[in-house]
Amino acid sequence: MISDEAPDAKAREDSDIAALAKGGRTNIFGFLLRLAARLPFLFIAGRIYGPDVLGRFAYAILVIEFAAQLATLGLKRGLAGALAQTKRPENHVLADGLLLTLLCSLAAAALLMLFPHAMFPNSGVNGLDRLLPLIIIAVAGSDVALAACAWRYDIAATVRARAIIEPWTISIAAWVLSYYSLRDGLILSYVLSMIAALAASLWPMVRHFGVPRGWAPHPLRLWRMMRINVPLAAADAVEWGSRRLDLAILGLFVSPAVVGVYYVAQQVASLPQKLKTSFEPILGPVITRNLTENNLAAIARQVSQVGFWIIAAQAGIALALGLPGEAVMGLVGPQFVDGTLALGFLLAAEVVAATAVVSESALVYLARHRNLMISLAMIAVQAGLSFLFILMARQAGYGAQVLAAAPALALALALASSSIVKSHLLQRLLRCRIATWRPALIAAALVAVGVGGLFVALPRNLEWVELVVGVPAILAAYGAVIWRLGFGPEDRELFARRKAPVAQS
Repeated sequence: MISDEAPDAKAREDSDIAALAKGGRTNIFGFLLRLAARLPFLFIAGRIYGPDVLGRFAYAILVIEFAAQLATLGLKRGLAGALAQTKRPENHVLADGLLLTLLCSLAAAALLMLFPHAMFPNSGVNGLDRLLPLIIIAVAGSDVALAACAWRYDIAATVRARAIIEPWTISIAAWVLSYYSLRDGLILSYVLSMIAALAASLWPMVRHFGVPRGWAPHPLRLWRMMRINVPLAAADAVEWGSRRLDLAILGLFVSPAVVGVYYVAQQVASLPQKLKTSFEPILGPVITRNLTENNLAAIARQVSQVGFWIIAAQAGIALALGLPGEAVMGLVGPQFVDGTLALGFLLAAEVVAATAVVSESALVYLARHRNLMISLAMIAVQAGLSFLFILMARQAGYGAQVLAAAPALALALALASSSIVKSHLLQRLLRCRIATWRPALIAAALVAVGVGGLFVALPRNLEWVELVVGVPAILAAYGAVIWRLGFGPEDRELFARRKAPVAQS
């Protein structure tokens, strides 16, 4: 006997896929905007400020953003669960989350202001450097506000704040402030960009949720929210830290100039990472609703679908940026070409990490403690391999190119093992297969490598052809094969221009 609810369940699943697809389309557009905005900043930072100043800036921002990650207390993903399970007004729950984030941000800022050398371990503390930690409030507050917008399926707010306002502000400010100070210009431009991003995040949040009238803070309620989100916060910190630990470890062994070279490679490689991290806010509400309905098969289907979309997109972008890697790094400055090998490993790491990220989107609700243990084990493996590879490279007498690549290789290996373990755990919990990899990916990659090889073989004085013509040609060849061999009807939903559903209250 077929249940009367079966058609409704199927319609709900199709509706969820449509919502995820709409978020995916928005984020692909956002990626192109990020690419257009991030490259000018790297060009300005590399050509005008140089690798030494860029390395100092990179380490300081590394510490600031890690503190901000902790200050959000996992609410970037945990907010969806809190809103799904409450009977209180949504804007009251959101106000609790923002207050908790503010308090944690102030605590983190105070600690770093007391110990500013944590941000500048290899250089002196100058001018207003000691006040830099106050920007943690803007970074963490913006993350939580955008997570709230995603609960209403408003991914466009994230694209505006993170792909338009933030990167273009830092690029323009870095250029203007270079006339004021080559020592402080990068850090001041970062502060301005984060303040602008906060304003761009709070405005749509207030439009969606309104002012929390009648709300008053309650210590017990704040404590309960913090206690529930601590495992998620730890998992977020570990996942975020795994992408920065390589830079932190490298900074212990090499000069700020090499750190600056690695930072550029990391920034280029992090562009495709935004594709998967920006899926998380919209995937979270979909998963929490299906968990409430005990629809585990739907979760498996959605994780598999989104996982394939992310891997397909990231693999194409990784090939397009990695094959002409010398030309991409040389665009920032000739001294940054030493980061080409590191760029290749970092791009590979982003591709293999996709399965772990989408699996974790469900595991944080189904098995948050086991997920945390796996993440901690992964970061321990990464740290151990990073130290081992760097020491081996130094002992063998290799130069900056291999030294910079050592932690990137360690990251790729650690993330690959994490993807295998997390996907197997999720399959066991859901009792359904998770299929994010498809044979068409290999065929598309081989075609892209063939096309890319033709452009890489061009003479060195034609590197501009690699970038202007080669990158689009690689993407076009890869995309044509994936579309023909890998995309079925549900995958093509990603490109269907249907209106996605609004969030359920």
